[in-house]
Amino acid sequence: MSKASYDIALWLFNLMIDIFFREVRPRGSHKIPQQGPVIFVVAPHANQFVDPIILMRECKRRVSFLIAEKSMHQKGVGTFARMVNAIPVIRPQDSAIPGKGVIHLDREYSLLINGTDTEFLSQLKPRDSIVLPGGAGVAEVARIVSDTQLELCKEFKALKAIDLLTNSANGTKYKCMPHIEQGSVYEQVYEQLYRNECITVFPEGGSHDRAEILPLKAGVTLMALGAMAKYPGLDVKIVPCGLNYFHAHRFRSRAVIEFGTPLTISTEMVDMYKCGGNDKRDACGKLLDTIYGALKSVTVNAGSYETLMLIQAGRRLYKPAHRKLRISQVVDLNRRFLIGYNLFKDDPKVIDLQQKVLAYNQLLKYHGIKDHQVSKTSVRGRRRTAGLILKRICIITLLALWAFPGGLLNLPVAILAKVISQRKAADALKGSTVKIAGRDVLATWKLLVGLVVLPTLYAFYSFIMLVVVLQTNLDPVWKWLLPIATWILLPFVSYASLRFGEIGHDMVKSLKPSIMALLDSDAAKTLCINRETLSRDITDLINEYGPRVFPDFDGVWYIDIILEENQ
Repeated sequence: MSKASYDIALWLFNLMIDIFFREVRPRGSHKIPQQGPVIFVVAPHANQFVDPIILMRECKRRVSFLIAEKSMHQKGVGTFARMVNAIPVIRPQDSAIPGKGVIHLDREYSLLINGTDTEFLSQLKPRDSIVLPGGAGVAEVARIVSDTQLELCKEFKALKAIDLLTNSANGTKYKCMPHIEQGSVYEQVYEQLYRNECITVFPEGGSHDRAEILPLKAGVTLMALGAMAKYPGLDVKIVPCGLNYFHAHRFRSRAVIEFGTPLTISTEMVDMYKCGGNDKRDACGKLLDTIYGALKSVTVNAGSYETLMLIQAGRRLYKPAHRKLRISQVVDLNRRFLIGYNLFKDDPKVIDLQQKVLAYNQLLKYHGIKDHQVSKTSVRGRRRTAGLILKRICIITLLALWAFPGGLLNLPVAILAKVISQRKAADALKGSTVKIAGRDVLATWKLLVGLVVLPTLYAFYSFIMLVVVLQTNLDPVWKWLLPIATWILLPFVSYASLRFGEIGHDMVKSLKPSIMALLDSDAAKTLCINRETLSRDITDLINEYGPRVFPDFDGVWYIDIILEENQ
């Protein structure tokens, strides 16, 4: 890859990340091998094109990516992908076409698919697949019997698929998905690994907005084992990377990328791969299981959004009030809490405490404040509280005045980014069977819109300045210097306004607990007591069950252990 183009792209990406995110923290980056071939496996793939940018920024090595071939044709995305030498992959689902007619399952033979007005002979061939609507199922074609009949390699087992194929009076629509050989892609990967370069793979496939890791695809195992089989003596390391976002699609949010211990591939596994057949499948399966286990150790893999919210609430209540944990330490505590919760979630004590936490969350929602604000509702005296509120309102007013110019100048970008990103999310949701709301593409399109529109908008403002000064009697030198200075200074003015606005926004949020303490001191006092009681109950429960999960657990010093491990 061209080092110059890669470095230019990385510089632009760093600028974009610093503006979009309030904080990005790496954890475990010292574990990354500084030499030799490395495959970074990253999950969950929750933020489309932002995920690889964060990896590029924090891994400290030049990396290549596998990217969907259709993305190479998108304006902006394709340009940057070529700058970092991304390897295009033609995905079968991107080449799927609507099948003619409708299909239904043969009542006597479950591997046989019958069609009405279908053209199987022209639209399908062996090893292609038929795709049922709504993500109901995918099945590989074994042989084509006729235009209206084909045989599958394996029968559909999902109830939704069987229901579509048997209970529909007129049959069901379907798509024809071609089988695509990826030999050329693997050869490119092998060559890069042989040159001691790095490859990044998102083994879940496409991006998604679910709370858990999706089933991994076996391609990464074929890359690692195939390269070592082709080049004896090559030692490919696999580094698991966990991406943890706090409101991934929101502007000025936070993120943590965690690098796990590199995985070493044994020579026995490579020998099994070389044997082919069942041995090859077993080798790939074992390596894929190992990768999945390694990814679970660097991610918070909650089964649902509700579980994730519960774990985060419990972690906040357990954290001592006098401790200020770094964001990477927060992620580590969330993971440990999730491990314990999954082991003991059916225990009566845990169920009872879970209900109390949910009730406490509802109480917070009713009062319109966050858990970390509860301690700020403690009554300091009405005069003192009123004075504090008045002081903050004055500061907020000043910050708003300082933030107003940049906010007004950049308002068109904010509106355009929101509209376009929401449209792209809707389009992505329509074309996916795994996305929930399409939130995984929002941040990507906000960044892309900003990258294109901001310079254009600043150039437009500079042009307006040029038109204005040309109407004056200023010296000709100033008539050119002022528009140039406008174009140069606008980014700094915008960033300063952003920071003022950010501080002001944080201060506005801090008003709620103070107002509650002033207007409803009894409710504030009750809320503080409830939190203190719940925090004590959670701490006692964790101190009781913790040693069963983590052998080195020591209740009083547990937070200190976490802090030491994160140094």
